[in-house]
Amino acid sequence: MLDLQRLRALHAVSVHGTVGAAAAALGYTPSAVSQQIAKLERETRTILLERRGRGVRLTEQAEQLASTAQELLAIVERAETDLEERRGMPAGRLTVAAFASAARGLMPAVLADLAVRHPALDTRLTEIDPHLSVDLVARGAVDMAVAHDWDISPLPAPPGVEQAVIGDDLCDLLVPAGHPFAGRASVRREDLGGQRWICQPPGRVCHDWLVRTLRVAGSEPDIVHQAEENPTLVALVAAGLGVALIPRLGRGPLPAGVVEVALDPLPVRRLYALWRAGAARRPAIAETVRTLQSHWPTLTARP
Repeated sequence: MLDLQRLRALHAVSVHGTVGAAAAALGYTPSAVSQQIAKLERETRTILLERRGRGVRLTEQAEQLASTAQELLAIVERAETDLEERRGMPAGRLTVAAFASAARGLMPAVLADLAVRHPALDTRLTEIDPHLSVDLVARGAVDMAVAHDWDISPLPAPPGVEQAVIGDDLCDLLVPAGHPFAGRASVRREDLGGQRWICQPPGRVCHDWLVRTLRVAGSEPDIVHQAEENPTLVALVAAGLGVALIPRLGRGPLPAGVVEVALDPLPVRRLYALWRAGAARRPAIAETVRTLQSHWPTLTARP
């Protein structure tokens, strides 16, 4: 008999690419995942992982077994959904992937609320970029994702994945206090050319939006500093090193020396909750979506 938890560990490595990332997604230590894989290798008398540089790769046999594991996990999910639906109460484990500012600005209150009102529900959060989280939902690696798109770059939902709108997050131009824009009530997108920009690295949704927006407005952005986290971007603006476009969700109070200026029109990113269609009947899914929507911060909608 193949152990389901060991198959789950192998499937997680297949989806996330590394033992460390799989462990983070499952809520285990890397050594625990490695032990599960080692036991599965002994049970199957098959080599499943091969060293490649500092990482690992799945063997051909492991890829086949991981595919079978995905089918088995889907069957288990349907069984758990049926049981939870019959009980009519959110219960069991619910894994949620959320991008950084949602994980910081939205999820703590949501998770705390769910824990108080539904103690039988074990909700677990992983911070993951929205480019990746939607695919993780489709592949069954997580139960739900909180992701976002921009007004000029819609978020595609793959077949078999359903979604609900959580809310709209507005984005402002942040400039140093001595900047010429600092005294203006608003700035048009056409006026943004020639600035020294601070933003996230290429491949991130915010970076791609900035480049596309400025090109549509007729200018090529001069990106002088790049950082992953919004607080770092704000700190660089406070040091007078450039300007940045940063959403309001999870941003926190601005430090001295940074001025918020409205763009005309205001950039908008829309937040979604996404889940597999097969899990739509789970009370845990419906209740988590309702809780996300009810906790949507009012500060993001201020004029």
